[in-house]
Amino acid sequence: MFVCWFPGLACMTVMFVTTFLMALVIIFVWQKSVILAVLFLLFFGFIEGVYLSAALMKVPLGGWAPLVLSAIFMFIMYIWHYGTRKKYSFDLHNKVSLKWLLGLGPSLGIVRVPGIGLIYSELATGVPAIFSHFVTNLPAFHKVLVFVCVKSVPVPYVSPEERFLIGRVCPRPYRMYRCIVRYGYKDIQRDDGDFENMLIQSIAEFIQMEAVEQPQFSSSESSSLDGRMAVMSTRPVQSSLSLIVSEQDFLSIDDSIQNSRSLTLQSLQSAYDDDNLHIRRRHVRFQLPSNPGMDPAVREELMDLIQAKEAGAAYIMGHSYVKARRTSSFLKKLAINIGYSFLRKNCRGPAVALNIPHISLIEVGMIYYV
Repeated sequence: MFVCWFPGLACMTVMFVTTFLMALVIIFVWQKSVILAVLFLLFFGFIEGVYLSAALMKVPLGGWAPLVLSAIFMFIMYIWHYGTRKKYSFDLHNKVSLKWLLGLGPSLGIVRVPGIGLIYSELATGVPAIFSHFVTNLPAFHKVLVFVCVKSVPVPYVSPEERFLIGRVCPRPYRMYRCIVRYGYKDIQRDDGDFENMLIQSIAEFIQMEAVEQPQFSSSESSSLDGRMAVMSTRPVQSSLSLIVSEQDFLSIDDSIQNSRSLTLQSLQSAYDDDNLHIRRRHVRFQLPSNPGMDPAVREELMDLIQAKEAGAAYIMGHSYVKARRTSSFLKKLAINIGYSFLRKNCRGPAVALNIPHISLIEVGMIYYV
């Protein structure tokens, strides 16, 4: 009986709230008199109030069960939202200082190894704390660094031409970029193996566009402002304007590419490809166009980008453990240490949600005291 009763209560409650909001629209949007809004509220509010009271009278007869279930689900969602907001606030207030990063120099004071490091975080600006945590414990990083942020925007679909926002984090010699990947709430993140190729194309187009339109922000002497982004369209690989693209079978890669990796990495990659035949069956190679008028600094940066792509990409994510501070209240400790931790352990991990290949994943463990 209460299964049929609960949708009626929900519908009448929504209509009752809508009537109040409509009265506000009459006053503030349509600029009508308050008397007209009151008459509208009394007329429709009386009718909806009668139906709402009839639904509430069934609560003692069994209608309380859906209300209890709704309260439980709302409590669970609130704990998840509360913990997620606290975690994001911790990332926002513990960003790495850009001044400190510039003081390290282009080498960042560490060994820059071949390859591309894709650092995933929820921050659209600034350098996340996992970067400094990783560098502190392992003083080696990839030659090209890309801070990737995946955002869901309040539109159904985002066209491929507007999906990537590319920017520069530091001056050109640092080889550090930022990419914001935007998805609509109806977009499906397919694991088609083309994300790296589209990212390389977008960064290459951004480098050339920046050199032509804003050379003062890409020079080695200027401190590029973090947050200056540009929309880069992901064109098909055959029509890229900045790089020459060639495709070949993934199993017949040129020996010069294979020699850039160790025998152990090659064997691991082969074993992974044998077990995942449906993920990637082709390899895309990028080459610089024979353009004698290209800026030497731009050509060098593009060449570093191509060489890093051929050396391989590593996906770096934070494996966070969220805990309440010792000075926190009992309710906060209960919500964070027990409720939110339980939900995180039983939810799908970010690497699975983002379709990140397991063989290229590096997780950086951190404790968040919120």
